[in-house]
Amino acid sequence: MENLLAITIGAIYAFSFYLLLRRSLVKVILGVLLFGQGVNLLIFTAAGLTPDRGAFLKEDGSLQPPYADPLPQALILTAIVIGFGVLAFTLAMMHRLHRETGTDDLDELRSDEFDDPDKPAP
Repeated sequence: MENLLAITIGAIYAFSFYLLLRRSLVKVILGVLLFGQGVNLLIFTAAGLTPDRGAFLKEDGSLQPPYADPLPQALILTAIVIGFGVLAFTLAMMHRLHRETGTDDLDELRSDEFDDPDKPAP
């Protein structure tokens, strides 16, 4: 199971790096989002997999070793919530940028074309 997750994490990282190197701002944002999900999966895998186990207790109330560590699960849950907030913020900023400039191409955004505040946006 760990080998399959390691291959999946590697594929997610590779695809996210591919998206991060694209010229479109939408693809860059998707790459950052996918990279964050790869990190979450890496933390989950590094914490150790305990299939068919609860967090601490058996059905009768006794402690069951090996139990699933709740700290990585809490960190991942927090990272998912923060990632959703960052995604919402970046999508709002991207929408505003596209409305102001008319493009999402990063090379065009770097040009001096948009530096003049008196020039109207296309």
